[in-house]
Amino acid sequence: MRHLKAGVKLNRTSSHLDAMFRNMVTSLFKHERIRTTDAKAKELRVWADHLITLAKRGDLHARRQALAIVREKDVVHKLFEVAAGRYGAIAGGYTRLVKMERRAGDAAPMILIELVAAEKAATKATKKKTPKGKAPVGAKRSTKAATARPAKESKAPPDAASDSQNDAGGTLEAEANTAAPPTEPEKS
Repeated sequence: MRHLKAGVKLNRTSSHLDAMFRNMVTSLFKHERIRTTDAKAKELRVWADHLITLAKRGDLHARRQALAIVREKDVVHKLFEVAAGRYGAIAGGYTRLVKMERRAGDAAPMILIELVAAEKAATKATKKKTPKGKAPVGAKRSTKAATARPAKESKAPPDAASDSQNDAGGTLEAEANTAAPPTEPEKS
């Protein structure tokens, strides 16, 4: 029985597995995306998330733990410089798995594993923290919400009114009419 033995075997010895995942996680942080098989990518995600969590902590002990796993010092330094600013707002989910076509030789399912971009990580954090249906503080109203409101009835025939609302230029004109007039500079 394999009680408390997490991870996959992948038909390799434990030393081979450790060496392979150390090389793969080093390449992932060096190039920010790599292409590998499905099973390897899913296990590599665990290694990468652990190292990013260490880098977010940022102390000397965490740096030494990361250096024990990652093969290149430059990659560890890059990771520790970037991680706090890039992933400080989120707790987990630092990688993305994108399915690709199967490998030509043996039809193995291939996956592109990549690090999540900073903008996506920040928007993900703000989406989770705001209640459903409410916009985050300081967020601008979307143009869909502004155009979804019923407009005042015009004296134009109904066909012309519907054409102007469906036309992209019509919505821009409606928004321009609701904007405040420009102010003139004061004379001294």
